[in-house]
Amino acid sequence: MNFTLVEDTVLSETKRWVLIAPPGSDGCRLLLAKASNEKQQSRVGNQTGGRVFLFLHTDDFWRDYKAMKENGISFFREPVEEPYGTVAVFSDLYGNMWDLIEPKKNIKRTSLFDNLRYSLIYIAYSLILLCHVQD
Repeated sequence: MNFTLVEDTVLSETKRWVLIAPPGSDGCRLLLAKASNEKQQSRVGNQTGGRVFLFLHTDDFWRDYKAMKENGISFFREPVEEPYGTVAVFSDLYGNMWDLIEPKKNIKRTSLFDNLRYSLIYIAYSLILLCHVQD
């Protein structure tokens, strides 16, 4: 997904602080954490019971969709035009479901929709993703 590594700090023998950001982001960050026990490991890729919970906002859907497919990202819901914008669903390496979305510019948006571009910030601070991080 071409995220940029912002920080990779070893905190202990079993813990790292790995912070990434979408390309071109000036504030959005995502904190990755490795599962540290069996219970956490069992949730990797299924934190939300099969629902999308990460939203990747783009200003050019087709550019990013094409680039992601060329880089081997699997989309399991192909692009559709919705009243609110163009959207497709993909999964990351661990099964987390994401929406790639380009909102329509000419519609009246709700406050929730206006905040879509900041949803990754909220998730990064509200959740610890139980992802494997290569040592």
